[in-house]
Amino acid sequence: MSRFLTGLAALILSAGLANSCAYAQANVQSTGTLVTVSASGEVKHPNDEAHATLMIEEQDKDKAVAASRVNQKMKQGMEIVRREDPTASLKTHGYYTYPDYEDDRNQPRQGNRPRQLVGWRAGQLLEVTTQNLNGLPRTIASAQRVLALNALYFGLTEATARKLEEQRIASAYQNLAERIAAIAKALGKSPSDAVLETLDFDGPTAYVPQRDMRTAKAMAAAPAEIQVEEPSFEPGETSLGMRVVGKVRFK
Repeated sequence: MSRFLTGLAALILSAGLANSCAYAQANVQSTGTLVTVSASGEVKHPNDEAHATLMIEEQDKDKAVAASRVNQKMKQGMEIVRREDPTASLKTHGYYTYPDYEDDRNQPRQGNRPRQLVGWRAGQLLEVTTQNLNGLPRTIASAQRVLALNALYFGLTEATARKLEEQRIASAYQNLAERIAAIAKALGKSPSDAVLETLDFDGPTAYVPQRDMRTAKAMAAAPAEIQVEEPSFEPGETSLGMRVVGKVRFK
């Protein structure tokens, strides 16, 4: 009997302590509590702009000959692109000319003998920006008869990105409201007890939208008499996100 009473007393004491802890937790004062809440939102939109990089490189023992061929083919390539896509925006850059030396890495150099110049390399890049995605395969295929495709990526026009700004803000704010409601429930309060004191969109670190990047190793252009088959492209979509940080005080 003594052991039974001792066990019963221990059980009652344990239950009493548990109830006391639960009571203490339920009565933690949260009035006036300031809570920092972060949230995020995201919108997606099909890409509506393409950025293609075309290039040309020539080699010759004569620097002037190499440069002349580059100049001629770049001019031809630009004319092709303008003819196939009059709406495209063109920009040339990255013109280079440098000497090409024999590869003597596997042969020991004799004294201070200088490397032997075997020729010259010349090249140039052409950036093409267009919203004509349906005609892009034809444009690229035609240009590849003279130039080589070096890189290609798809993204959103500035106008489209601006139109999505309102949706980004609404999405982030909705997520913030949902998180505030969840916190209020955990504190045993109503969402109406929450007072938003500050609101910082993009928070301490702004979100950088990721572009759909497609990069291709530059291939030699096809001979002018060969018809290049049209490539296949899938523009994909771009995700635009936004972070928001709010400070909420509970009544």
